[in-house]
Amino acid sequence: MSQRPPYKFQSDTVVVKALSVKQPWANLIASGKKTIETRTWQTKHYGALLIVSSKRPAINPAGCAVAIASLTCCWPMSELDEERAMCSVYEGAFSWVLSGIVKIEPFPVSGSLRLFDVAIPRSVFLEWAKP
Repeated sequence: MSQRPPYKFQSDTVVVKALSVKQPWANLIASGKKTIETRTWQTKHYGALLIVSSKRPAINPAGCAVAIASLTCCWPMSELDEERAMCSVYEGAFSWVLSGIVKIEPFPVSGSLRLFDVAIPRSVFLEWAKP
């Protein structure tokens, strides 16, 4: 039986997990061209993932949420992942597979290391979650 991610619904927001991604990778994810993000650590989180553009390098929209996606799988990176990750395999890399990517109107978010919680407008969450 699958578990549903524990989204925290508030009156006009929903709290979801977020990931800071450097540019130009954040914009490439938002455009749907990059569907695998790589990290040197695994995650047990699956479901909604807010993509936040890092402040450095200062490529617009720096320091803003740019997309929401569904994190569907996480596995050790292989050469088969290189095209979708837009990078070569490297030591200790894990592929975080993204689907259902929805580009959103950027809004400021203070980034953080690893996964972190962000309250997003309920309308953004519902746009992503619609069938």
